[in-house]
Amino acid sequence: MQRKTVTVLFCDVTGSTALGESVDPEALRGLLARYFERMKAIVERHGGSVEKFIGDAVMAVFGVPVAHEDDALRAVRAAAEMRDALPELDVQARIGINTGEVVTGTEERLATGDAVNVAARLEQAAPPGEVLLGAPTLALVRAAVEVEDVEPLALKGKAEPVAAYRLLRVQEAPERLHETPFVGRKRELDLLREAWERSVDERRCELVTVVADAGAGKSRLIAELLGRVDAAVVRGRCLPYGDGITYWPVVEALKQLDVAPADEAVAAAIGSLLGASEVPVSAEEIAWAVRKTFEQAAAERPLIVVFDDIHWGEETFLDLIEHVALLSGGAPLLLACMARPELLERRPQWPVGLRLEPLGADEVDELLPPTIGGELRERIARAAGGNPLFITEMVAMTGDAQQQIEVPPTLRALLAARLDQLDPPERGVLERGAIEGEVFHRGAVQALAPEETQVTPRLAALVRKELIRPDRPQLPGEDGFRFRHLLIRDAAYDALPKATRAELHERLALWLEQHGPELVELDEILGYHLEQAVRYRRELEQFVGDGLAAAARERLTAAGVRARARHDDTAAVRLFERAASLVLPGQIDLALETDLLDALFWSGKLNEGLDAARSLAERAIAAGDRTAELCARIKQGYLRQSLEPEGATDDLAALLDEALPHFERDRNDVALYSAYAALGQVMNIRARMDGVRDAFERAAAHAKRAGRPYEWLGWRATGRYYGTTTSSDLLAWLDEQAARGILDHRLDVRRALVLVMLGRFDEGRSLMTRVRTNSAERGGALELANTLGQDSMDLELLAGDPAAAAAFGREAMSIYDEIGERSFASTAAGVLAQALYELERLDEAEEWASRADELGASDDAITQMLWRQVRAKVLARRGEHAEAERLARDALAIGGETDMLNPLADTYADLGEVFALASRADEAAAAFAEALARYERKENLVMAERTRARLVKLQATAQ
Repeated sequence: MQRKTVTVLFCDVTGSTALGESVDPEALRGLLARYFERMKAIVERHGGSVEKFIGDAVMAVFGVPVAHEDDALRAVRAAAEMRDALPELDVQARIGINTGEVVTGTEERLATGDAVNVAARLEQAAPPGEVLLGAPTLALVRAAVEVEDVEPLALKGKAEPVAAYRLLRVQEAPERLHETPFVGRKRELDLLREAWERSVDERRCELVTVVADAGAGKSRLIAELLGRVDAAVVRGRCLPYGDGITYWPVVEALKQLDVAPADEAVAAAIGSLLGASEVPVSAEEIAWAVRKTFEQAAAERPLIVVFDDIHWGEETFLDLIEHVALLSGGAPLLLACMARPELLERRPQWPVGLRLEPLGADEVDELLPPTIGGELRERIARAAGGNPLFITEMVAMTGDAQQQIEVPPTLRALLAARLDQLDPPERGVLERGAIEGEVFHRGAVQALAPEETQVTPRLAALVRKELIRPDRPQLPGEDGFRFRHLLIRDAAYDALPKATRAELHERLALWLEQHGPELVELDEILGYHLEQAVRYRRELEQFVGDGLAAAARERLTAAGVRARARHDDTAAVRLFERAASLVLPGQIDLALETDLLDALFWSGKLNEGLDAARSLAERAIAAGDRTAELCARIKQGYLRQSLEPEGATDDLAALLDEALPHFERDRNDVALYSAYAALGQVMNIRARMDGVRDAFERAAAHAKRAGRPYEWLGWRATGRYYGTTTSSDLLAWLDEQAARGILDHRLDVRRALVLVMLGRFDEGRSLMTRVRTNSAERGGALELANTLGQDSMDLELLAGDPAAAAAFGREAMSIYDEIGERSFASTAAGVLAQALYELERLDEAEEWASRADELGASDDAITQMLWRQVRAKVLARRGEHAEAERLARDALAIGGETDMLNPLADTYADLGEVFALASRADEAAAAFAEALARYERKENLVMAERTRARLVKLQATAQ
């Protein structure tokens, strides 16, 4: 049994009941017999197969048993011929055609699927004597047909109207257009030109055959040659099927050449070939006559004969090419042939002039338009495997959304036809490899096909046919292989029935568990294969045991935990969401679902996180799970701090007062680490930074007991950096973590800031630059915004470059705005206001101070301090000294309730500036002295030195 994309044709006689009343039964039987015989002959001549006769209807399938890349076009051509034959048969009929995926090879029917049903409905909706095409069929044949839109059809069994198109006529296949840039292939083009120049210089025939996969650029390469030489050019293309196609390409070329042979015998043979006479001529005579005709034309003007798709050519035609190539002489003649690798399977000794390999990465990048970037650009490049046609077609299918790759139906048909040419054992090996993925191992194939005794020879055959290539194995002691194109892998995989996929994925997971324990991403890999087994069984409504779903969930969760531990929250979200989809209805996996909520938060998906937290709370209430309910509500409160900060912290604190005793009684470490992490956030908003440190250290202890590797080192470092911990003690603590082998970019942020406080500007900046790069690569929006925002701005302000600080701040604020975050954004806006004040851009500074006030909650201590400090200094510059002093003292009062040494010192320094601007030197000096004492206690050498300098300047001014 296989899944295949086929084209289904229904043709049904109309008015047969009335015909039966007016025609003798024997005559009617003869008429219908002639009708069925003629329809069957037309279908089979175009490469289709008649599945069955249903009453007066013919059902034909194109693509079974063997798929062809032009099955849809064959079906449409057959339909047009059937339609034209109806008047001669003295019957009326209607025809419907549709393309889609079906299951074939079952005992009951040849083809089963929705595509069959739609084709039948289209036939029933067609007026007598007309052909209706479904949209999937039109997508495959659009360039070769002329159609007319009809109103979408309300078809039985379809929820939405179905698009349909009336076939008017079938046209000749259009000439291939070359709209994309010509990139790479310089060496190959040079070789073609050399062959041409030899032909001209030596007045001889040169045969060059360009061999490559479909879409690799054979015709484009020849087109580039033709555009650069002075020659007469004629073309012929081999057809994949049809009557009398042996000499079709030669006839095409001769008609274009339009040369009257001088020799009477040659003229007679050519006339017979062109249908001008019925004199029988042998294949040898035809080859001789064609050679003489080409030589005569080339003697008048150098000639290039282009034969395309010669892998479809009949043996007699290929013999003709060799005859011309070997025996021609005395005239400059180039035979430029194009073929796919299948030619060499038929004729291994065929002389190959050029083999086109896939384009390199730089050349692929040239072909991709600049409007496509990021992950989508990488996915298209990877999937296309260096094939220019694949790249062009996939780019065309991305549309305006540019979010995902959609493989065009033309490419799917092309790849399916390529696979159908394989021997069944070779195809079976290829499909087993496709289960493992783009890269697979010989041992895995053998494990999935234990009955196959010739796995290695089959793999070698697939390498020769350029479907796969040897690759570095990921498992020791194994032979590794890679699909030449990811699209080939997908085509092989898609042909497998879902039931077979489910079985093979589960078996592969067991094999990998035994043979790949050293794989770094074993959990991700096993989780994927087990997940696929569950998915396909669910789709087929088969029984899925609890053990299989639980094993898949366990592996995906473990992979997500590792991603979170390395702060790759974007990847963690994907893994946790997949794991959560495997939780059985009515069940709650608290550790997994709280992990997912945290990952959503840090990846910047705040509203999604809030919705997921609400859903968890509702399910917990329904299940009577008080612990899970409280956890969900805590996560809601945590997310509200960022989205709707006003009042959120007090609500969260009250909830924690209720939840923590319950969690302690329940001895639930998952709930406890979630609660203490939330408590750390409460402390952070209230600027109790030693409390932040202590809360996250307790969270880390409970996480360890729960089997989670979360240490919240970044938050523990943040508490130390802003709290009462001295710089030397913080550096010592950071060194302890480094000695443990901990690599954490959040620790690097704090190290960078401490280094700058100590005057080591270059070291600090270099480290922060690396952190920003890593944050951007990981893709977590909130993480990146925080690094660009307060962290990078604080560093540049310490280092004395407020312009750089302002640039980072604006970039961070654009990210906060995009994801809807307000809490961290309010602080960043306040720091940006400080930077703009330093640049003496007072109006902008005041504007951003107002923005901080607008965004921040009334209990967000650091934000409430910052906007007051900036506005106070701006007002003092404008001479509004009383209001400036009030705001500065309000900021100081808020800071006095905190344990933040540096920010409180900054508040005293800003109060000192307000006094200095009001010419109150003694009070300014007293404020600066208070700031200096705190900077010195923190061991902030840079700010301590600047503050001393200001004190000296004040004292000098006073004297």
